[in-house]
Amino acid sequence: MKKSVLLYAGFERLWHWVQALLIILLVVTGFEVHGSYHIVGFEKACLYHNYLGWAVVTLTVFALFWHIVTGEWRQYIPRLTNITGVAYFYLIGIFKGDTHPFKKSREHKLNPLQQLSYLVFLCVLLPLQVISGVAYFYPQWGADFFGTSLEVIALVHTAVAFLTVAFVIVHIYMATTGETVFAYIMAMITGREEIEQ
Repeated sequence: MKKSVLLYAGFERLWHWVQALLIILLVVTGFEVHGSYHIVGFEKACLYHNYLGWAVVTLTVFALFWHIVTGEWRQYIPRLTNITGVAYFYLIGIFKGDTHPFKKSREHKLNPLQQLSYLVFLCVLLPLQVISGVAYFYPQWGADFFGTSLEVIALVHTAVAFLTVAFVIVHIYMATTGETVFAYIMAMITGREEIEQ
């Protein structure tokens, strides 16, 4: 039997959508800075990219505080129980109509693969992106502090940007694999999801 449960708090949903918007805008302005296309011009793209970067830093500080205060940080600690079953489901089982091997609850709303991927994104990719961006923004100390050239810092920043784009593409696809195409997306809008009791 399924029951509608509030899984995602208001701040959690706000953080998710604002972060998504900021990442998309950072990618758009970042590719323009690299000369991939012309929308607003190099100078404005640089300016917007820097403002957006500081907005991500600010949002991250608030999100970190919220996760610590509420204890929601525990959701991202990987429990590798049945990770192979979840991986099998996404690789093969989902196409055969198998049922998902992970049962969500308010206490455990992320399956092991989600925990692992979000942990890598939030604790590796995002910090690398922010640190390399700040180091590039302040070139007078960035290269010296890291003992490398600005070219290497820019390369790291760009490489992590491509990994972030890959993460977003996979994330969007995975968001369509619920009971209906929009079930998980609606859950991140309303906060409520139908889960097995």
